[in-house]
Amino acid sequence: MHRFALITPALLAWFIVTWEAGLRAGFLLLLGLGFGAVLAASRFGFTTGWRALILHRDPWGMVGQMLLLGLCAALSLPLLHQHAHEISGAVAPITWGLLIGAFVFGMAMQLADGCGSGTLYKAGASSPTSWVVLPAFIAGSFFGASHLEAWNAMGGPLQIIGLQHEPEPVDLMQLTSPAMALTITLLGCAAISMLALAMTRARRHATRPWPAVSPRWMWGAVGLALLYVLHLVVAGQPWGIVYGLGLWGAKLASWTGADLSTDSFWGVAPHAQRLLEPVLWDTTSVTNIGLLYGAMVASRWNNRNFHLKQWPAWRPLIISILAGLLMGYSSRLAFGCNVGAYLGGVASGSLHGWLWLGCAFLGSMIGIRLRLKAGIT
Repeated sequence: MHRFALITPALLAWFIVTWEAGLRAGFLLLLGLGFGAVLAASRFGFTTGWRALILHRDPWGMVGQMLLLGLCAALSLPLLHQHAHEISGAVAPITWGLLIGAFVFGMAMQLADGCGSGTLYKAGASSPTSWVVLPAFIAGSFFGASHLEAWNAMGGPLQIIGLQHEPEPVDLMQLTSPAMALTITLLGCAAISMLALAMTRARRHATRPWPAVSPRWMWGAVGLALLYVLHLVVAGQPWGIVYGLGLWGAKLASWTGADLSTDSFWGVAPHAQRLLEPVLWDTTSVTNIGLLYGAMVASRWNNRNFHLKQWPAWRPLIISILAGLLMGYSSRLAFGCNVGAYLGGVASGSLHGWLWLGCAFLGSMIGIRLRLKAGIT
């Protein structure tokens, strides 16, 4: 009966969303439910995967992420090439805001114990920390979007070395060919996997074997990749997290009387129009709502009793809130979080996704040190 009680609200929500916003929105809600269920059931976390590699020399989280990226690229790059008029990729320019934002995001996500998707699915799984991080993330994303134009005006590193006159996307499919872009992406994923394995072997004593392969990383990567490509086809764009959260913040600001008509981001099309439309009409918002509930269903599926997890002490709680604000703000400068910029960028053949990975990983190394000093477990 408890499983029936979990499924019934999801079916009711699907009916309401489909009735109010159409079949496409209803399908996106189902995909969001799938994302949340797979993330929660497999505990597929970008944040924890990096932390396990850095702290414990466990490579399988990073290997699982590279499997996810490789599968998404193999499935989506041909679609992006053959249906360029119907489907768009996550392609973004190389700016200073991207590099700085990714670095800050990588640091903050370790302090908050979750990235964009991680915060959502852990909130759905009733993590008290994520409950306070999520509103902070929403606020930060709202303000970050408002300041995005000013950050973009700073230019990018490719201008300094004379490769570009102004920041522009570096699309591997346009520079080479779809086949070559896919080859480069798969080689990059393989190289990082081998590097993670080599680093693990070099740092572990001969008497200590490698950590056993955890199947959850592998089946989680496959499940997320299949959902990713379905989302690409249905929505016409890659899976994203951050825009929807920022939109929620902008709607709340509007409802409290804030005038966003002159805002450099929320006051111009198409964002100004989305402020006027119901939230169910926004692709990212519908998917995020589904993700929250899908994670709750997966976490409760085999557990009849609801147990509220223990709240952290006040110091880690305040750090988490500040980290959530930083994550929301920096993710807007970096054109997304681990999902929208990292996964979406790499799977779309955009160089900015690889640069996001490098900067965010460096930020995570510092964030983990700060986490340890703050006594966050």
